[in-house]
Amino acid sequence: MKRNILNKIAVVFCILALVACKSKKLVVVNRPTTAVDSAAINKENSIHARLAAIQSQQVSFNTFSGKAKTKLDINGNSNDVTLNIRVARDQKIWISVTAIIGIEVARAQITPDSIIVVNRLQSVYLKKPFSYVYTYASRQITFKTLQALLVGNAIPEVLNSKPDFDAEGNNTVLSGTLQDLVYKLLLGPDMKVTQTNLSNQFGGKSLQVANNVFIQADNRVIPSQIDISSTAGDKKIRLNLRYTQAEFDKQLDYPFSIPKSYEPAN
Repeated sequence: MKRNILNKIAVVFCILALVACKSKKLVVVNRPTTAVDSAAINKENSIHARLAAIQSQQVSFNTFSGKAKTKLDINGNSNDVTLNIRVARDQKIWISVTAIIGIEVARAQITPDSIIVVNRLQSVYLKKPFSYVYTYASRQITFKTLQALLVGNAIPEVLNSKPDFDAEGNNTVLSGTLQDLVYKLLLGPDMKVTQTNLSNQFGGKSLQVANNVFIQADNRVIPSQIDISSTAGDKKIRLNLRYTQAEFDKQLDYPFSIPKSYEPAN
């Protein structure tokens, strides 16, 4: 029983590939309806120029902290929680999960090498190498993939490849494959990602991410609503994040420890 519940919590952090700072009011921004650097892209008429235009619109940061009201649905079992998220770019993702009454029920720490989840309700923990993600996702998913999804960036694996470009109204579509991973990204006229679709050709795993209601946070434009849907075999997960706080490049702490009285889940 303990292992089953803890594994469900761990799945959430694997899919994201899954704040103690002073909060600021988030302002919804009106995104432009004309293509970014369209003249330069047309002039160069090359994949390199197009990818450079997209890269220029990616959110750059050293640290990120966000608080999100979240609806979590695992195989039809739905719960409302709050996620406090802190990211040290390319190093660490720290997540605290609290229930509606404000009690922390779980804490997770994800690094490029490992995933650790502490279940405070049942005094157990799960400690796995990062490769545990591959139980639920393609091997092309990396720590940087999860990091990008949390702030609405295009996943770096796509920007480092040579995707096909198509137009869909005022939007741009990037598509292609990374070994067994099939991807499709939809970008608005401002080159911000609005949809990410990933699927495994042979493993029956898929991930869809929709970004909506873009806001201004510390001179960056990010989605305040991120909806994630994942299927891995008979496991179906839906995660609806609604950021109420978002800050960049603040000094952050990442407190994490496993109490001596806690037992390993396996």
